[in-house]
Amino acid sequence: MALVRWEPVRELTSLQSEMNRLFNTFFDTPSAGNGNGGAVRRWVPSMDLVETEDHFVLRADLPGLAEGDVAIELEDNVLTVSGERKAEHEEKNEGFYRMERSFGQFRRSLTLPEGVDAEKIAATFDKGVLEVRIPKPEERKPRRVAIQVGDKPAAIEGSETTAS
Repeated sequence: MALVRWEPVRELTSLQSEMNRLFNTFFDTPSAGNGNGGAVRRWVPSMDLVETEDHFVLRADLPGLAEGDVAIELEDNVLTVSGERKAEHEEKNEGFYRMERSFGQFRRSLTLPEGVDAEKIAATFDKGVLEVRIPKPEERKPRRVAIQVGDKPAAIEGSETTAS
């Protein structure tokens, strides 16, 4: 029996390869009825959500799309960005053909905090980047309530009362 040296880095590499294979089989599944028999990747655009002092800023990479191809909806404090990138097919009679760019419909949603004013949400689209600016809701400040004791007028802490 031969001794085999244990190399933890090789084990981690093997684990990473298996995880990559698992995720690839989940996201790169063939689409039934796509006609070409190949695998079609599900397109999920990359998005960043950044918090500034006054806004939440959502930026999405949507290359190849125009602003008319994208819809932004707000319902029950859930902001949804959806759209579709159309497939661009080329007919080739000879040679090798490979298609790596993903296409299809997408839908991304995120829950916004309570109190966001939907009328103040603004979106811009420039060079394939969608930017949605969501104003932060105003913080609710506690209201101090004065307590009246007997027939004396209510006094708020820190205010002066005059004796009659």
